[in-house]
Amino acid sequence: MTASIFKFLFISSLLHATAMEPPATVPSLDLKRYLGVWHEIARYPNPFQKGCDSATARYTLLPDGTLEVLNTCQNQDGSWRSVLGTARVVDTVTGAKLKVSFVPAWLRWTGIGWGDYWVVDLAPDYTYAVVSEPRRRYLWILSRTPTLPREVYAGILQRLRTMKFDVTLLIDSRPGAVEP
Repeated sequence: MTASIFKFLFISSLLHATAMEPPATVPSLDLKRYLGVWHEIARYPNPFQKGCDSATARYTLLPDGTLEVLNTCQNQDGSWRSVLGTARVVDTVTGAKLKVSFVPAWLRWTGIGWGDYWVVDLAPDYTYAVVSEPRRRYLWILSRTPTLPREVYAGILQRLRTMKFDVTLLIDSRPGAVEP
């Protein structure tokens, strides 16, 4: 009986997650203002950042209109690792939905390795951004500076709760990233 209840609850949770509407993106993203370096403040755990204590992302506009994305991570042992990728805007109305890929360039044309990158919250002055994807499996809170004021962070968390994100899953990218 217990196994049946567990199966029911598990399947119900999957159906609920699948049936949930994708999060709304910001109404407009000015790609040129988005360029530059972003510091990761918090994120959902994910396999490609395992062992990463702090991270930055640098976005550079290329002549063909795509973005070069350089993600850099400091590992728990103090060493550094980086990965170079590319991003392209897929929603030309808002600019807030992109596809990003970190697979080798010779594989990208196949469509393999492209992930959704949706900007779901953004400061009017572009001092912070929140990035996710349609199924809410990934989430990053980014800031132009290595720290974020506590009241700003609290406001972001409240808006994420309203958008049905589980903020209890967030891990701080490094101690002290949210100012006291």
